[in-house]
Amino acid sequence: MTTRDELRLLPWSGPDGKPCYLSTDDHGGYVSRLADHIEAFQLGMAAQLVEHARQVLDDETDGLEELHLLATKLTSTLRDVLRVAASRGRRPVAPGHP
Repeated sequence: MTTRDELRLLPWSGPDGKPCYLSTDDHGGYVSRLADHIEAFQLGMAAQLVEHARQVLDDETDGLEELHLLATKLTSTLRDVLRVAASRGRRPVAPGHP
């Protein structure tokens, strides 16, 4: 098993929004692979949302409702990306690994 310093922050929250951690030496295990796929999906969605944000901000006809929806989505996505960054900052990332 890994030490407390080697716990992996997972890309989802537990009950009451508390962070979930994985303690394992098997980086190719099912939960590790699932977390890798979810992180890759979250980062891909963030990239798409950035492009959408550019389009919304360039279109001066969009109203406050569209801007509010965009801000809500950006906030949620930023939270996900920060969680991925925190997780990856605590573990080595192999070349070619998401």
